[in-house]
Amino acid sequence: MRAFVITGPFQGEVLDVEPPVPAPGEVVVRVERAGVCGTDAEFFTGEMAYLHDGQASYPLRIGHEWCGVVTALGAGVSREWLGRRVTGDTMLGCQTCHRCRGGRQHLCADRFEIGIRHGRPGALAEFLPVPVFALHTLPDGVGPALGALVEPGGNALRAVRAALLRPGDRLLILGPGTIGLLAAMFARAEGAEVHLLGLSTAFARSLGFACHTEVPDLPFDAVIDASNAARLPALAVEKVEPGGRVVFIGLAGEPSLVDSRVIALKDLRVTGVLSASGGLAGTIERYASGAVDPTPLIAATVGLDEVAGALAGERDPGQPPKIHIDPSAQTDRSST
Repeated sequence: MRAFVITGPFQGEVLDVEPPVPAPGEVVVRVERAGVCGTDAEFFTGEMAYLHDGQASYPLRIGHEWCGVVTALGAGVSREWLGRRVTGDTMLGCQTCHRCRGGRQHLCADRFEIGIRHGRPGALAEFLPVPVFALHTLPDGVGPALGALVEPGGNALRAVRAALLRPGDRLLILGPGTIGLLAAMFARAEGAEVHLLGLSTAFARSLGFACHTEVPDLPFDAVIDASNAARLPALAVEKVEPGGRVVFIGLAGEPSLVDSRVIALKDLRVTGVLSASGGLAGTIERYASGAVDPTPLIAATVGLDEVAGALAGERDPGQPPKIHIDPSAQTDRSST
């Protein structure tokens, strides 16, 4: 099968590789659509932290935002899965440790991460092996474009849930990238007043959100930091109302300093979010119902041959942030 393989910093190509054979408890999925994100770009440039601490190494096959159709079953998997359209969790815990048994498999010390950690192959390929425990069925109304946005949506939904919003609450989101925009969409659907802060907000403004390049002089019940700026976590704690909620889902390339005295003296609830685990089912429900439609975030859908260019290119901040990959396409495609 064809798969996109990164062999070193700024070195990636489509190669013919052996197609997967499902292990016991696994299925093989024919990938309909896959997304690329900032993590994938960091693997391509060599900046991703996992490359420097031994959790990942070249060559690697990226892609953890995906959907597709189950085409083969491993031993012990019910035949009911065959032909089903699915997406799945990126985090694959060992299923035996106390964290996995307690429903926190995304925090398993021995976890694999699809397309990211410990060599688990990703979805920028024609076929993908996935443990059946990680799968989520997609209803008919959630097509390929929506299906490949479930994983980033799950991250954003978990962040919004952690913000404990009530209708009418005022929310500030730092960073109008994919996760920040998805969080804004989920929060708006729950009746919150949403404001976004970023260096470039033209696209977010086109979606009808209040956008700022400086923090407005308003009281904020909650702040979600979805940025990669090391200075913004402290700003989130500073700008939220006493008794408010702060959620950290963005990751900076260097340590972020937050004064814990401010957190205590303002009696804040502060939450960190890692992964979409726990948010996938709710995201599928909201997409299926039409409560949230994230398809405007897709700038283009291209084939595997265009992946290297998409990862290396500079994104126009005035355009939608997300690039999708159709592994069956041989040439550039613009439809979603």
